[in-house]
Amino acid sequence: MGEQDVDRVIDEHQQRVFMKALLDDLRALEQMLETGMVESGVRRIGAEQEMFLVDANLGPAAVAEEVLGRVNDSRFVAEIARFNLEANLTPLVLGGRCFRRMEEELTEVLGLARLGARECGADVLLGGILPTLAMSDLGLKNLTPRPRYLELNRVISQLRGGTFSAHIKGADELQVTHDNILMDACNASFQVHLQVDPQDFACAYNLAQVITAPVLAAAVNSPLLLGRRLWQETRVALFQHSNDARTSAQQARSQPPRVGFGEGWLTQSVIELFRRQIARFRVIVTAEPDEDSLAVLARGLVPGLSALRLHNGTVWPWNRACYGISEGRPHLRIENRALPGGPTILDEVANAAFFTGLMTALPGEYGEVSKSMTFDDAATNFFAAARYGLGSRLTWVDGKRHIAPALILDHLLPLARAGLKQAGVEGTDIDRYLGTIEERVRVGQTGAQWMLKSLAAMGDEGTSDMRQRKLAAAMLERQQSDAPVHRWTIIEGYGSEGWRQSHHTVGHLMSTDLFTVRPDDLVELVARVMEWRDVRHVPVEDDAGRLVGLVSHRSLLRLLAQGLPADTDGPVAVRSIMIPDPISVAPATPIPEAVELMRLHHIGSLPVVENDRLVGIVTVYDLLDSSARLFEEGPKLQSQ
Repeated sequence: MGEQDVDRVIDEHQQRVFMKALLDDLRALEQMLETGMVESGVRRIGAEQEMFLVDANLGPAAVAEEVLGRVNDSRFVAEIARFNLEANLTPLVLGGRCFRRMEEELTEVLGLARLGARECGADVLLGGILPTLAMSDLGLKNLTPRPRYLELNRVISQLRGGTFSAHIKGADELQVTHDNILMDACNASFQVHLQVDPQDFACAYNLAQVITAPVLAAAVNSPLLLGRRLWQETRVALFQHSNDARTSAQQARSQPPRVGFGEGWLTQSVIELFRRQIARFRVIVTAEPDEDSLAVLARGLVPGLSALRLHNGTVWPWNRACYGISEGRPHLRIENRALPGGPTILDEVANAAFFTGLMTALPGEYGEVSKSMTFDDAATNFFAAARYGLGSRLTWVDGKRHIAPALILDHLLPLARAGLKQAGVEGTDIDRYLGTIEERVRVGQTGAQWMLKSLAAMGDEGTSDMRQRKLAAAMLERQQSDAPVHRWTIIEGYGSEGWRQSHHTVGHLMSTDLFTVRPDDLVELVARVMEWRDVRHVPVEDDAGRLVGLVSHRSLLRLLAQGLPADTDGPVAVRSIMIPDPISVAPATPIPEAVELMRLHHIGSLPVVENDRLVGIVTVYDLLDSSARLFEEGPKLQSQ
């Protein structure tokens, strides 16, 4: 997420000072490029590993600050949520055993994070989206208390002028509104960095835009969000929504969002890209300039360009230009942000090797891709890959449409192998990482496909929450075996062990498949719904989804016994018999508290409300069923 030290409040003077520093940084970079000061002839690779912290029940564990203190390693930094962590890997010169060394360092940092997390009663899970996340986890209590994130939340919310909303369609459909930017915390990526020569930047950046689609198609690992089956890589859709600072007027005139694929091919240099960002996106965070970049440059020194880097960190294209300094030399690199975290370290490094091999081989094979493919086709390919994974069809530089597996196996993998060989990568490592991609594509089992197949195999056993926890538990177990995802076995069934993990709060047991009525609906409709769906309680909500009442089977029996109300003229409306403003609970309400409410008030169900909206219902039968399962499991646990 970039620089952590930012000013909390921006006044007009601060903004002008920062803007001047930003423009000076851009002029300094132009001069550095003109004089050949930016490093050329060296290619380095690097990566950022984002990860989830999970508790004993596989839900998010808000212990990132504690884990950072225990790990005490400069490679680790905080992320936007208290249940996220990020590790920055050591840059490596491309060649030799660089990918094996990347895998070894990833294993090391993940081990350190896991050790620190376990000391805090948590663990580390790699994934694109944590399957067990719920809306209740995305409150401001879980926002990392660092100036950068507090200011981003304040400013983006202010610019947005209201709530954030997401509407994503896949096998299921999700439409959600939220009052802060923590929807972004649902996402975790494995960001690959590749240093490129400044004179080749435009060509290399365009190429990165083109190849991201097939690489992503083979890497998808985020099919679930808040219990819904959406895109194969739902992160792509969600991240754009969660950081969308556009007003309704800006959206109406189709202004590009801060998260996106871009606006067109580059034709000149990296300066063109930075100019677009400065002109298009207003400054939303500032920091006191730590130097006069032009003055530093005039003294023959290398400026840090801190203002440019800070502003660049508030724009999130799927391929981002980055300026950095390594061993005292300034350089340019391309940061690919599209690849998800997980499913395993081996899978992640294989994805990085595939991307890097194509970036190395294709300039010689294709030349300038902007001359053989339209930008619209590149963008369409990217979103098709995110939505359908290996099921996508991609329009390629030959002008033909290819199914993703055929394009990857028949054309791109041989080129990636040649590219890595050209870069001097050891043959055994080429076989290890590109062999992993080849097997994954041939088998057709990406992380996304494994999750969806496993969910289907579990069927309707348990609640949706229980199935998601079982899925997360299986992911964690398999990640620690180091077997790549195409070798993971499908979860055959839910099993009873998940009940003990999943009985702590109402949200774990509630039903979200609700049948509701409105206050003006006919009572006969309620009676029919109860009969058809075999339910004894029907919530009453208004047009905005707010809970306003509850009809129970007792209400209907009372109506039959006592007859129509005296003031009733014609068919009876639900409002005449409903219990107004019924007792309700939140998803985070502990089960014992819910049981006590039912006992005290002699009621058989509790509507579940979150953010003033009806989200579920829990009944006495749900609690009895859970208790029975736990009772059955008890002897098994005692015998172990």
